[in-house]
Amino acid sequence: MKVDQKGHTITIKDTQGDFTSFLMKVTHQYKSYEKHNIIIDLLGYKEELPVSDLKLFLPMSKKHKKAKQSFIVVVADFDYNALPEKFTVVPSLLEAHDIIEMEEIERDLGF
Repeated sequence: MKVDQKGHTITIKDTQGDFTSFLMKVTHQYKSYEKHNIIIDLLGYKEELPVSDLKLFLPMSKKHKKAKQSFIVVVADFDYNALPEKFTVVPSLLEAHDIIEMEEIERDLGF
């Protein structure tokens, strides 16, 4: 697992290729990231991840968004319509950073 911090955003990348252990590590270390925007980088997976696996991040995403922070999962080659609308999943890191920027502007404006 690789953790990279830029300003108010932390990008967490799975370097092992083991989704289950990655999810456990992120869950256990969540307290240390909870005050930042979070990007979960799953671009390293060559095979398409099942919807059920990605939905395992949903409780963490809801908790994070309730705390007025952004939580975005980055996955390539995925049916983005298969997930709930409130769960933000995008195909690139650039798009993830753009969404965080827009959400921070919305929060600053009181939306």
